[in-house]
Amino acid sequence: MKIKEIKVTVCSPGRNFVTVKVITDEGTYGIGDATLNGREMAVVTYLEEHVVPCLIGRDPSEIEDIWQYLYKGVYWRKGPITMASIAAIDMALWDIKGKIAGLPVYQLLGGKSRRGVTLYAHANGESINDTLDKVQEHVDQGFKAVRLQSAIPGLKVTYGVLGDKKDYFELQGNRPLPPEDEWSTQKYFNSIVDLMRQARARFGNEVEFLHDVHSRLTPIESARLGKLMEEFSLLFLEDASIAENQDSYKVIRQHTTTPLAIGETYNTIWDCKDLIQNQLIDYIRVAATHAGGITALRRIADFASIYNVKIAPHGAPDLSPVCFAAHMHLNIWAPNFGIQEFVGFGNDKSKEIFKHNFTVENGMAYMSEAPGLGIEFDEEAALKYPYKRSYLPVSRLEDGTLWNW
Repeated sequence: MKIKEIKVTVCSPGRNFVTVKVITDEGTYGIGDATLNGREMAVVTYLEEHVVPCLIGRDPSEIEDIWQYLYKGVYWRKGPITMASIAAIDMALWDIKGKIAGLPVYQLLGGKSRRGVTLYAHANGESINDTLDKVQEHVDQGFKAVRLQSAIPGLKVTYGVLGDKKDYFELQGNRPLPPEDEWSTQKYFNSIVDLMRQARARFGNEVEFLHDVHSRLTPIESARLGKLMEEFSLLFLEDASIAENQDSYKVIRQHTTTPLAIGETYNTIWDCKDLIQNQLIDYIRVAATHAGGITALRRIADFASIYNVKIAPHGAPDLSPVCFAAHMHLNIWAPNFGIQEFVGFGNDKSKEIFKHNFTVENGMAYMSEAPGLGIEFDEEAALKYPYKRSYLPVSRLEDGTLWNW
């Protein structure tokens, strides 16, 4: 069996998705997610111009060698564009291997470690009361863990709260350029404790709470926040600070026992190596799409397990359902799985394109025994929703200084 053709499709059923389809000369095919929000076409070019020509005629069963070839075989290794490209090919090859074996991918990884995958939902509100009402909706649906984000009084826009906008395309208006948000650390601190205090008062200790800072604080500010959050017993505090300098988390760790999570922008095990082996975090949140696929994330999971760090893969809406499928197989297998971020299975347009049999019940996701990844991609349906240039926002302090979004 040889790789005969590789197709790259970009569609926009509400968000842009880059989907790769690897087709063999025997007709078996696999799909993978290569979406890189705001830089989608850079990945498409990398795949079409540099990766695809190197793989035609290769044996698709040689997943490990192909992964190493695409990583070590390029002098300019790592980086989000390279790793998203590798990830999509890797997912597709695992999908093919599962279909040939007649087994779901998790069986090829070693089988189940649990019955289902625990999820956490998002509650994003225009006010504290609005946020708590949305928590109630998720609790009524059976979720046992919810991430809380609320609009910050005094700021026009708050991360996670789009107001009357449905998506980032609308947020950009008629000019497809990055929208700019305003940030104030002091105004944030003025509201975050009240949010958590009211949440605990209303829901008690029956619901796990999470919160995403989205890297807007300095390490010492994050240390302060971690101490303030201790009384509310968060499942974890996400992306408290940027950790390009991984030593930054030593400052946070020595001041608070609030569990810490990070990793959604990481592309390789090297980005999180020190954080994991020095036990400066409790959850690693790398996504299969952005960190080299199933092969790479499995290695990160095994490495993290040695240091009591759990995986909690990124699950934002800019990762396609194909990535969610890859995460499901990794999560059901990994002995050190923690929790999976979940924002639903997309809108009706997305469901028309990406078809699967995953189900959610009482805050847990379950998968079928379909061979491979268990998800299909309708190319004809995808063509109805062409690519639309889009960007994530840019953040500035109130004095105009560029800040972390």
